[in-house]
Amino acid sequence: MLHDRVLVSLDGEEGERRSSAGIVIPATAAMGRRLAWARVVALGANVRTVEVGDRVLFDPDEKAEVEVRSETYVLLRERDLHAVAAERLSDGQTGLYL
Repeated sequence: MLHDRVLVSLDGEEGERRSSAGIVIPATAAMGRRLAWARVVALGANVRTVEVGDRVLFDPDEKAEVEVRSETYVLLRERDLHAVAAERLSDGQTGLYL
């Protein structure tokens, strides 16, 4: 990985979903603009705010997909990340940076 690039693996949230009331929402239902969560797999040398294993929130409309060893990943710039959910933080913090 070069410069400020972040390689992420998408969370498996494809398919049907359920609303908070338990109503099934089919995968074909049109949704408004929705951000997606992914797990960081690799980092460029100049990435400062995330680490491998963190979950990040990004806009899926601004993604570049790449296939490595028959696995599909998304290549992003660090500035395209909207939030970071990190498990490495100490107690008393939320673990979510916006």
